[in-house]
Parts: sequence; structure tokens; C-alpha cells
Amino acid sequence: MSNTETSAATDARTPPVAVWQILEKLRGQDLADWRLAEVKDRASVKQRNLDIGIPFGWYPVLLSSELAVGEVKPLRYFSEDLAIWRGEDGKVRMLDAYCKHLGAHMGHGGKVHGNLLECPFHAWRYDGDEAVVKDIPYARNIPPQVKRKCTRNWHITEANRFIWAWYHPQDVAPLFEVAVLPEASDPDWTDYEVHEWNVWGSIQNMAENGVDVAHFRFIHGTANVPLGELRWGEWGRGADVKAKMGTPWGEVDGCISYDTMGPGQSWTRFTGISETLLVACIAPVELDHVHVRFCFTQPKAQAEGERAGVARAIIRDICKQFDQDKVVWDRQKFEPNPIICDGDGPIPQFRKYYARYYADQTAA
Repeated sequence: MSNTETSAATDARTPPVAVWQILEKLRGQDLADWRLAEVKDRASVKQRNLDIGIPFGWYPVLLSSELAVGEVKPLRYFSEDLAIWRGEDGKVRMLDAYCKHLGAHMGHGGKVHGNLLECPFHAWRYDGDEAVVKDIPYARNIPPQVKRKCTRNWHITEANRFIWAWYHPQDVAPLFEVAVLPEASDPDWTDYEVHEWNVWGSIQNMAENGVDVAHFRFIHGTANVPLGELRWGEWGRGADVKAKMGTPWGEVDGCISYDTMGPGQSWTRFTGISETLLVACIAPVELDHVHVRFCFTQPKAQAEGERAGVARAIIRDICKQFDQDKVVWDRQKFEPNPIICDGDGPIPQFRKYYARYYADQTAA
């Protein structure tokens, strides 16, 4: 590598050439639009080897504040159309979207009747806890086929200001819980600052990014390859990553501690100059489409104090790094048998670990 190339790669102020051609002109609303816009010229799921299934786990589907009591919304996740509602008791329930009567989508025009979901077509009323029809206002009798469980009802929980849905392709009950993060409900921490993306790729490729240490230098401009102390649990994993970052004042030490619980919940604590919690909420829409929301919270005293500018800069830089990765992810192919170099990091170890989240372990 030439001296010029080395200088560019080791200065975080200089955007890496690999992605800068796409990102250099994006600012403001243009950048926000790019983050969500569909990539229309991408190769097919089959061509990209993305037909490995969706890993099971808890996934965030809405912010709790986005679903009021008595409100129904349509959702599309896990290659499924869904209807979600909050009953008069405040509890959130979710069913497959289509009514067993004549196929109306109950997320569009449906309404809450007590704690039941009422279909907009003929007012058939579904119990979200039992997945049965409880009432048909115009009929004397309920057909026996829908008096017993007739549709999929989803396991739902609320934590960290989000609504979480449990996905398993065989409808197996939850095998672990959502991790509760104290900062998310601490009144001394700020409300979430939310940034949103659509990634047109595989949730597994995105997950591997965390252990792919070699890319940090060439995509994100870290001054060295960051070394992390990895933690591997039964259903969660994490690492403490230390990296030297190039700044106008020279290299500075940084420490990032991140953890996951299943494929859909990830959180990162940044400590040092500015204390920040990032709750990364990741949910697959299709095999080649992942919806991502980054929710940032910081101590109010910090966010409103003399270091407020530094606190905002931390958030901007994290989002910039995600933009840089998205350029690659949007067209990345899944390589079942990658050729790994000795400096790539523990990608084979990660894949062996991540295979537990597939019902048939096809992605091992």
C-alpha cells in the first residue's frame, strides 16, 4: 500500500474511497431519502444466495409510542402480512393479516372492539390471545373451523420502549427473553433520537459485520484494526472493542461495548468522551430486505451541557458508519464457503454460533 493510501485509510476525517463515491453528495433530505429508498437494480435473492431463511428470535416491529390504545396497524415482516393492535386493556396483540372468511386484510380498515380485532369486511371479531373468532354480529352460529385456533397469533412483548414480536418458522414458543436495558426507561436519559434505514440484503451478512474486523480500516477509516474481547453466550454475544481513531488532534483511544440477544436485538454502549447508548432495532421484512432503526439515548445532563456538541457528533458519526456499510450490504452476496484470510477475524466461529438461530441450520 502506498503512503497516500495509508494516510487516507488511517484518518477518520477522510471518507474511505470504497464508499465515498456514492455518499459524497448526499446531505440532509437527500441522505434521509437514500437511506430508505429501494435499490431497484439489485440481483435476485437466488443469485445472491439469500434464500437461507430468516433466523428465529425476537424482533422489534414498532415503537411502543406508535400504537395507541384502540389502534390497528398493518405490518409487513418475516415475508408475512400482519395486523397489530392495542386493546382497551393496553395489551398489544398481533395476528396474520388475512381474515379466514373472505380474505380481507384486517390491518387496513380493521378496528378494535374491546380487546378483539374486528375485520373491516364483515365485522368478524378475532381474539388475539387464542387466535379464534369470538363473534360474528350478523350470524347465529360461529363456524366450528374458526371456533378453534384458525390463524397464527404472535408472541408479543414490550421492552425498551419497543414492541417485540417472536418469529420462528415452525411457530415454536420463545426460547429466550428480550434483554431489558435500564437506560431506556431512565428519566435521567433523553428520549430516543431515531434514525432509520432499509437495507436491501441479508440479516446474516449484517450480523457478520461485527466480527469482520478487517473492514473497519477500509470502510470506516479507523487508524488500526480494532481488537475486541469476544463474549459468546447461549443466545447472546458481545464484545468490547478498542480502536484508535484519527482526529484533527491525532489518534485517540476509543472503547465500544456491544451486545446482542438473538438476531434482532443489539445494543452498544459508547463510553469516554460522550456516554451514549445505541439500541439497534433490526427486523427482516423479506429475505433481501431488513428494516433498521437506530435509537440513541444519552444522559440529559450530558446532552444539554457543554459537551452537547460532542454528544451530537457521536451520533452523526455512528450513522455515517452505518451508511458506509449499507453501500456494501445493499448488493452483497452471501458466500456459503468464504475464503478467509488470517486478518479477517472470527467469521467461521461466528457462523458456527449464528447457525443456532436457523430452525434447520442451513446457514452453518
